[in-house]
Amino acid sequence: QVQLVESGGGLVQPGGSLRLSCAASGSIFRINVMGWYRQAPGKQRELVADITTGGMKNYAESVKGRFTISRVNGKNTVTLQMNSLKPEDTAVYYCRLEGAGNDYWGQGTQVTVSS
Repeated sequence: QVQLVESGGGLVQPGGSLRLSCAASGSIFRINVMGWYRQAPGKQRELVADITTGGMKNYAESVKGRFTISRVNGKNTVTLQMNSLKPEDTAVYYCRLEGAGNDYWGQGTQVTVSS
């Protein structure tokens, strides 16, 4: 089994920054993609950003230029640096790992952007 542990969520004012981290552990044989999704109340879960083992990054249009995804391969850890946060970024953020045909999700961490 694979476990994903997220950290770094919280309450921040508009314009502020947060850094999310996701550490994967367990029986990880192959990782293709790690990434972050988010789900706001009443909305569907959506991709925020992901990164392949080869380092290719993909961002949602709404976060381009503000968020940066990074991966520490040796530690199976992915981080999401979130700058210039807006109230519409408020959501539960989930870490996802895809590898060897399997999909794994973290429990989620709440990010609230409010004054």
